[in-house]
Amino acid sequence: MKRRSFIKTTATSAAAFTIIPATVLGKNGGIAANDRINLAFIGTGKQGRILQNFFKDRTDETVTIAASDVDSQKLDKFIGIAKGANKKRGTDIEIFATKHYREILERSDIDAVVVATPDHWHAQVAIDACKAGKDVYCEKPMAYTVAEGRAMVNATRKYDRVFQTGNMQRSSYNFRQACELVAGGYIGEVKTINACVGGPVVACDLPSMEAPANLDWNLWVGPSPYREFNPVLSPPVEEDIYPNWRLYRDFGGGMITDWGAHMFDIGQWALQMDHSGPSVYIPPKHGQTHGLKMVYDNGVVMNHVDLPMGNGVEFIGTEGRIEVTRGFIKTYPNEKLAQLEIKPEDRKLYYSDNHYQDFLDAMRNRTRPISDVETGHRTSSVCNIANIAYTLERPLQWDPKDEKFIGDQPANLMLSRPYRGKWDYTDF
Repeated sequence: MKRRSFIKTTATSAAAFTIIPATVLGKNGGIAANDRINLAFIGTGKQGRILQNFFKDRTDETVTIAASDVDSQKLDKFIGIAKGANKKRGTDIEIFATKHYREILERSDIDAVVVATPDHWHAQVAIDACKAGKDVYCEKPMAYTVAEGRAMVNATRKYDRVFQTGNMQRSSYNFRQACELVAGGYIGEVKTINACVGGPVVACDLPSMEAPANLDWNLWVGPSPYREFNPVLSPPVEEDIYPNWRLYRDFGGGMITDWGAHMFDIGQWALQMDHSGPSVYIPPKHGQTHGLKMVYDNGVVMNHVDLPMGNGVEFIGTEGRIEVTRGFIKTYPNEKLAQLEIKPEDRKLYYSDNHYQDFLDAMRNRTRPISDVETGHRTSSVCNIANIAYTLERPLQWDPKDEKFIGDQPANLMLSRPYRGKWDYTDF
């Protein structure tokens, strides 16, 4: 379905629907407290199934009623799991399944979509969802390019949607505690942040193979430049692994965006830079995959490094140091800071202890969640610009306000990308 046809169809058919969405019935445009939130999942691979499991734990609040995927086997597996979860909560409903996600967006009984597609699809799907009046939970990294991220922000604001990005470390104790300690000055003035994530994006050199019959490969590639199928990009459902499309340009941004969207995000949060970012990017010498320096206007340097602790963040302050990963938080020299109880009145940052509940609460209250679309955009921008710096192998001057490189047209051309065929995320 072409975009303009979709928009016209959505507008003209809205009056014909007999099911009234909960967002219409709720107080002040929100969802009434006793109403379940109807979810649809777009992208039903490993991460989609994990997210469905997280949301089903909110037993009295959500129900999955639709799902979409271009791989029929993954879609079938997801539907089976979702039906079982719904049945356990006393909601034995038929789940609408389709290859074409825009058919989901036409339904008026869906309150929100969970976007768990590969990165190169995020902007198109999320913006279409906002246009169709749906709230959005979008996996990280939020946007494949800086331009797409800004467009996602603009669409969210234009259509007054609630948008949560999947930077879920903000809702976990270790990272929240570390960021509160930094923001509260507990380790003095922080001038250095070391973030450990994997390397930058690489060109896709995988051999071409024939796509399986259950996969619409042309639609999987979607807006990106076409290349032939390889199972590394979209593994069969029975393997149940995270696919490595994320490593390759045109589909992902390498580990620097995949894990950077988590760890650079923690640096951004601790510095309270959710509406800004570094202004100077200094890449290492030719051929190196770590060593990028990202400098903020206040003098703080966030380094992309390799650390013995693995994926995590190190904050170095004038009076102490913090190491934090998903598995631990350590503070030096005062070890007790790691478990210090920070009183609500002393907190500097938004408090959430469950990323998915926070999204549902924001939907009901029509408020911005902990990882709002602007926050997700600023974090994915840091990741995307890091890739640009590694690619160009020269220092870059960035204006976080205007979101342009200063005096560098070649770099500015890399803030967006051409879309293939009928796809055009800018038309909203």
